[in-house]
Amino acid sequence: MDQVTNKNFWTAGNGFKMAEVSADKAYLGAPNLLTTLRHGAIPYIPFKSNSQIQTNYGPKSQLWTRMLHFYNFHREEFLTHYHKRSNVETTFSMIKAKFGHRLRSKSLTAQINEALCKVLCHNICVVIQSMHEFGVEPTFLAEAA
Repeated sequence: MDQVTNKNFWTAGNGFKMAEVSADKAYLGAPNLLTTLRHGAIPYIPFKSNSQIQTNYGPKSQLWTRMLHFYNFHREEFLTHYHKRSNVETTFSMIKAKFGHRLRSKSLTAQINEALCKVLCHNICVVIQSMHEFGVEPTFLAEAA
């Protein structure tokens, strides 16, 4: 997979404070690591088994070296952050399984709203399921007069 050059990939940085970015090995590359740091986030992208500090053309960047050392010598801490990605992937999978893979809206604004509605419906389904599983009775507050 090519390096991330699409500026839309990083639009979350506009208006949001990113703390971490978790991505799979396909996004491993110095430009992606640097872009993530420039947006104020720490990249949690696992290194490939053949990743090295030194190449035939000389040493890799200081950033690459530091991230590789962090990955190799603080693996448990790294994986704690990286595995948050698993929760997101599971949630997306659940939403797609329940509500379908496609967005049927034509305009971008409508597609965003449709996707947000799917997320809202998923959250409601999870709350209802949890109520039944754990025997929680909902308490609704009366409206203020």
